Amino acid sequence: MSVAQQLEHGISALGMQIAPEIRQKFVDFLDLIEKWNRVHNLTAVRDKKAMVSSHVLDSLAIAPHLQAATVLDVGSGAGLPGIPLALVWPKAHVTLLDSNHKKAAFLRQATIELGLKNVAVVCERVEAWKSTDQYDVVVSRAFSDLAEFLKLAGRHCTKQGTLAAMKGVYPHEELTHLPDDFTLKNTVALTIPGLQAKRHLLLLARRT
Repeated sequence: MSVAQQLEHGISALGMQIAPEIRQKFVDFLDLIEKWNRVHNLTAVRDKKAMVSSHVLDSLAIAPHLQAATVLDVGSGAGLPGIPLALVWPKAHVTLLDSNHKKAAFLRQATIELGLKNVAVVCERVEAWKSTDQYDVVVSRAFSDLAEFLKLAGRHCTKQGTLAAMKGVYPHEELTHLPDDFTLKNTVALTIPGLQAKRHLLLLARRT
């Protein structure tokens, strides 16, 4: 099965409909990751077919559970989940934030080559970034600790917005250490086509 076919089957299994031209952009995106991975360590996953499930489908799986006009992807790395979200949400403005200069260079190149007019790239540490904007959704799949994510990235989220933390196994211990001004709104157990690992999306918000 080709990468394109694998993507098509995976997207269908997620219950999503994505136009063929956008699906092709996902293939192009994976080609770019593979190319840059030869020189820069963008991702530990080296096999392109493995990237379909672990990167693209994993990112797309959260889309049906979120709504946003503005998105901040904290610790974007290789553009995950920000670039897949930007491709399926062309009307949303997506900011990719990463402090690593080589990864930020990749993100800028990918944005250009994929023709993503709705994406901005910022090379800053989240705790140091002085943005004048706040975002409807602040998402990350890179933070290992929920409390740290909320502490450092929470100020970038609007008062009614959602902080979306992508996790593996359900983080029982981390949830006991949430800052007092944040609360867990919902947890979604995700099934990623082709991925056997447990995946959860935690949706958090400011206490009102």
